[in-house]
Amino acid sequence: MPQTEFILDQINFQADIPLLTEKLRLKPGSSYVDKFMALVAEAEAIARPKAFYKMLPIAAKGDNYVVIDGVTLTSRILRVNLEQANRVFLFVATGGVELDGWVKSIDDMLYNFYADAIAELALRAAIEAMNRDIDERFRPGHTSNMHPGSLADWPIKQQKAVFDLLGEASAAIGVTLLDSMLMTPTKSVSGIQFPTDETFQSCQLCPMENCPNRRA
Repeated sequence: MPQTEFILDQINFQADIPLLTEKLRLKPGSSYVDKFMALVAEAEAIARPKAFYKMLPIAAKGDNYVVIDGVTLTSRILRVNLEQANRVFLFVATGGVELDGWVKSIDDMLYNFYADAIAELALRAAIEAMNRDIDERFRPGHTSNMHPGSLADWPIKQQKAVFDLLGEASAAIGVTLLDSMLMTPTKSVSGIQFPTDETFQSCQLCPMENCPNRRA
């Protein structure tokens, strides 16, 4: 039987210094640059970003739900997005427990802010590595994704259904779903990726126009 589940735990992380300095508004010659660079070096030494994904067929579609591997995902927008799809990729990615503990250990408010931004890039590295792996193994063509809790139409309580589909492998990369339906480590994301002819971002339907992570 072809393999359909994949753990990625050997992901390289090198911080994008220009991107971070622009985001953090650090100017050359600033008295904070040396400490920032020391934090980057610490993070790169301990970071272990990881991801897990599995490919699953869509078993059934209703008016506002889809059934995947016996689990019902309820969302009209998700159902519309999966109109032409026959398979999906359920995933969870994380910046890792190593960086999570490191960020929490930094008491200084400003340096903790710097460390949190670095950890955010580690999560991005995990997502990018996962996307490359999906593309190389399955050649799905153009894809989009949705995340539980990103829209009122697919609320955070649906996180439980996503983790039911992911199974125990999420724990293998150190990600735990809390009773609040949030995840730990903090820099983690779960969701569903699907082939589509049109680009969809949850940001398109989100009213938070000034969100720093807005992609649409």
